[in-house]
Amino acid sequence: MRRKIPPLQTLMCFDAAARHESYTRAAQELALTQSAVSRQIGALESFLGVALFRRTRHGVALTASGAAYARQIALRLEAMERDTLDAMTSHGAGGSIALAAVPTFATRWLIPRLPRFAALQPEVVVHIDTRTRPFLFADTEFDAALYAGTPAQVANWAGTRAQRLLDEDVLPVCSPELFRSAGGRPGKTLSPQAVSRLPLLQQSTRPDDWRAWFDAQGVEAPLARSGPRYELFSMLAAAAEHGLGLVLAPAPLVADELARGQLVVACNRPLRARRAYYLVTPDRVDEHPALIALRAWLATEAESATQATQATQATQASPPGG
Repeated sequence: MRRKIPPLQTLMCFDAAARHESYTRAAQELALTQSAVSRQIGALESFLGVALFRRTRHGVALTASGAAYARQIALRLEAMERDTLDAMTSHGAGGSIALAAVPTFATRWLIPRLPRFAALQPEVVVHIDTRTRPFLFADTEFDAALYAGTPAQVANWAGTRAQRLLDEDVLPVCSPELFRSAGGRPGKTLSPQAVSRLPLLQQSTRPDDWRAWFDAQGVEAPLARSGPRYELFSMLAAAAEHGLGLVLAPAPLVADELARGQLVVACNRPLRARRAYYLVTPDRVDEHPALIALRAWLATEAESATQATQATQATQASPPGG
């Protein structure tokens, strides 16, 4: 049966014109003439029987129907490009996994461990893109997501199931130099009161984390919301390593720095997790074998990471002293 699909060149012209809302800029992107793009759009509108653009004083603008069609076509073209790149690669005989992940967890926890997965599953290719919020799997090409959130947020993610991997317990860490200058030493970490008098590094997306930590310790800390703010956790960790202050860090994300001694536990009183890291997948029974393998491997790695973090904290910190 013949499919009712416009020619690919026509769709590519429409996608470019829709993104730029300009036939001229679309033509420049595609190395075509402006009139060629205009003819392709006209042919597509005739094929659909729908007006996709309207003329304005400054050129063209999408109609409501055009905007809706453009969103869907962009997704399909992106999927075709990914499928083509998958087919071109010499790897991936065991299948591929398109994984959405929160960026900090991906760069600081997942990617350093991926060589171990590659050794176990050399024929599986893992593609990673960043997403920080829930999305509809049906509207994307993702097979799974690594997501950081509360149990309520995960429960409200429609059409999915979630596997809890790691709790996001947070604790104050800093450079060894700052720790020693504040009176800390092996076997005797700082008290919460001492922490309150030191420079605090703030994450701009979590402005109340330090306040919550001091409240849990029963400590008045007028400067809990003071200090330089950084958007990304990677920036915070770098600032802490260079002695700019203390960071309230999720334990799984600084395990390597703690093990190498680049950071130390300033006060061994973690704030118990309000959030956790989850593997989220569409709620269906026909999972691809590659995804089943990734799920099992992630569970093993998460358990090992939790044990390693607990061991590092135990060796670096004892109950707080003065």
